[in-house]
Amino acid sequence: MSDNFDNNYEADSTPVKQKKEKKPRKPFNPKNLRLGFSDGFEKLQSNIPALITVVIATFILMILVCCAVFFTNIKGAEKVLVPNVVGKKWDEALIEMQIKELYPKINLRYSNVPGDEGLVLEQNPQPGAIVKGYSRVNLVISRGIVVDAVGDYVGKNLADVQMSLQTLFAGQTTPLITLATPSYIPDASDAGTILEQDPPEGSKISEPVTVKLVVSRGPNYENTRRPYVIGQSINDLLQTIARTKIVFDINSHIATDQEKPGTVVAQQEITEEYIPNYTRVSVEMALPQSGSSDNAYGIFQIKLADYPFPVPMKLDAFTPEGTTYTIVNFNHPGGNLTIPYEVPSGTELVLTVADKIEARKTVE
Repeated sequence: MSDNFDNNYEADSTPVKQKKEKKPRKPFNPKNLRLGFSDGFEKLQSNIPALITVVIATFILMILVCCAVFFTNIKGAEKVLVPNVVGKKWDEALIEMQIKELYPKINLRYSNVPGDEGLVLEQNPQPGAIVKGYSRVNLVISRGIVVDAVGDYVGKNLADVQMSLQTLFAGQTTPLITLATPSYIPDASDAGTILEQDPPEGSKISEPVTVKLVVSRGPNYENTRRPYVIGQSINDLLQTIARTKIVFDINSHIATDQEKPGTVVAQQEITEEYIPNYTRVSVEMALPQSGSSDNAYGIFQIKLADYPFPVPMKLDAFTPEGTTYTIVNFNHPGGNLTIPYEVPSGTELVLTVADKIEARKTVE
């Protein structure tokens, strides 16, 4: 028992390890916090220039890196050969342009060639040119012809139709519609009215066509009473020319002792009481000898074209003193024209045909 006691005693006599005592915490002081924040802010302010420099440098570096990546990976457009699409249908031309990665710009234009509607007429750049891919190519595509059929000209005035067709095909080397030299016949319609046409209205145009026309000469079915002009003076004959639809072919000679100078001494014999309008009648005049007076006598004569119908004409006199007057106004079908005159010496005679000066003559 004593042994146990001793053993227990020894065990209890082992020194016990004492726990460390915790130091008491210092109380929280707000002043210390404010002091630390103030120090950090001052340090930050002192480093702002360096911070800005770092930010700018970083931004520039990013830009340089992006540019390097862009130009490294993006290649320029490849160059291509412009194809020849002139004469091809517009849809085929667009497909060829798409295959070559070219962009067509379309322009439409009328043509004078029947059947070419929708075809490519021109292109720019020209075929065979080397251009960059995705370039623009200008294409001119035909809208077809201005007209595709013959119009209706019957009942219209010939001059109006001629002007209309000239305007319609202005600028074209080969007009689609050309008028042949008309055939003229007497008719009750006004002079110049189109009576017939060939080919007829609505005929389709597949190539340039020539239209034949039959045109009215005017109401020549009317007749005029046969004239009687023997004994008329020059002024009397001029009045007859102005008011009747007769063409006088006037010849002249120097008056004999038995003839009155300046008068009609003979005319063509006509048996019918009425004759067609603008029938030619031969007339002979006896004129005074030259120098017998201050006036000049004679026959104004000229060869004109044969007109399809009578056209307005006039003969004017311009005297040396500066006086101007009209000798006669009349209608005439053309061909041989003769007009008697009695004017002061040195007078200039001017013939006007359809408001256009046709001839001038100074008489002495």
